[in-house]
Parts: sequence; structure tokens; C-alpha cells
Amino acid sequence: MTNPADLIERLERAIMGYGTPRALVAFSGGVDSATTLALGARALGREAVTAVTAVSPSFAAGELEAARDLAAMIGVEHRTIDTGEVGLEAYARNDAMRCFHCKAELYTVLARLVSETAHDGTVVMAGANADDKNEFRPGLLAADRFGVRNPLLDVGVGKREVRAIARWLGLTVSEKPALACLSSRVAFGIRITPDLLARIDRAEAMVRSLGFDTVRVRHRGEVATIEVEPAEVRRLEAHPGLSELLAKLRDLGWREARVDPAGYLAGRMNATLFVMPTPIGALGRSQR
Repeated sequence: MTNPADLIERLERAIMGYGTPRALVAFSGGVDSATTLALGARALGREAVTAVTAVSPSFAAGELEAARDLAAMIGVEHRTIDTGEVGLEAYARNDAMRCFHCKAELYTVLARLVSETAHDGTVVMAGANADDKNEFRPGLLAADRFGVRNPLLDVGVGKREVRAIARWLGLTVSEKPALACLSSRVAFGIRITPDLLARIDRAEAMVRSLGFDTVRVRHRGEVATIEVEPAEVRRLEAHPGLSELLAKLRDLGWREARVDPAGYLAGRMNATLFVMPTPIGALGRSQR
């Protein structure tokens, strides 16, 4: 793995190479967006960078306060915006391009914010990394369409290296489990609603309360499956609070709740994706 200091130098040069004096960073508070934010502050100056957190029913409870504290630690301005992706039919129907519509909504609102700042040449940056190219990520098409820059992706920095950089920079989220919007827990083809997302959020909080950090509660219609790190599955299965947890999940509305014996796997719901009804080419050609 490349030395973190060398990667930081390359990333700072890339950000300065965007030719902009200012940046807005789409900031969820996860390690990727936090690293992007910190690098932007180093390259352009703290006063020239603003962290912007999108708030909607797809954003897990408790993450906003953590994001606000982290932005303060980095020393940049923090703002919140409301995004309405869950109210869009193209998003709510939850087909293969859901993530495209989510990011398009986010970047539309961010573009509006840029126009209101009266600062010419402000660039919008996000935290996609090089590993994201190995997965089905239609949100990257939206980034291309809106001219959003992803320095980690541009320089070819993957997740392992991102965490190393975050440790080198002293970011408290360097080992934070991966974040993903709550809609990623829902099998494709099942309609997304605010009530469903709130139910999933409550369920995951219940699992975390038993002492697990990486948690996904997958919604498969009448069945909920619980994922924790593969090395933690046996501990969850043997946990004295498991029976009560499963009963509580059933009380939330699932007919059946069970532990996934394989444990957490990023992008697991892509396995529920059989047909992609909207051709990618119809939504805009990727430049990468």
C-alpha cells in the first residue's frame, strides 16, 4: 500500500488541479466523505470549504450530530440541506436506478446552493473511492452529469487506503463502519416509503444496542434478515438478548426476523436485482 503521506500529496494536488478557489463537499460523516472534506480543507484552506449534509428519511438517525461534530473538528463550516428523493416516484419505486435519482436530487440541491453563494467557480466534491468502480453504482452517473468531482476516485484510492489516510490525518472516523442510505436495505422492487425507512432505522438501533457496530437489517417484504460482521455472527446467535430482539422486530411489522448466517456483505441487495428497467445510456453517458 502506498504511503499515506504520498497519497495525501497526490490528492491535494488533484483537488487544486480542479482549478477552483472554493468547494462544497457532500458530507455524510462517513470515512470517505470525511477524508475528502479534510483533504479539501488542506488543499484550499478551511475557510474555502463547506461541508453539506443532506437530511431526509433515508439518512439514519443520530448521524447528523456526528457529522456536525466532525466538521467542527476539521474546522470547516457545516450546513444542512433537505433533499426530497423519497418523495420522487422514480426513487420510491426502487428499481435499478434508485441511486441515480437519489444523487441527482442531491446534486440538484447542491447546485442551487452553489448558485446562492455568489462565489464563482465553486466545485462540488463527493467521497466515492476507487473500490466503488467494482460495484453497480449508478450514482456515479449522476456525479458525471452534474460535474461533481470525486478526488479519491480520480486518484485511484480505495477503501483500505482511505482508512489509512484518515488515520494519518487523525480523523475519529477512520475505523467507522461503512455508511449507506437506509434504502439500500430494501430489496429492489419493494416500494420505498418514509415509514419503512424509519422502521429499518429503529431495527438497526436495536441490534446495535446489543453491542454490534456494523449492522444491516435487510427488508425482504415480510422477512427481515439481520447482518453483522461475519466474525460476529456466532456472538449474535448466542446473545442472551437475541430472542427478545427478534420478537421486537416482529412487533415492528415483519412476519419473520432471523440472523443471516453469512453475515454482512456490502451490496448484498444487488442480488435481488434481476432486471434493470431503465437503460443506463438513457440517463447520461459516464465520462470515466
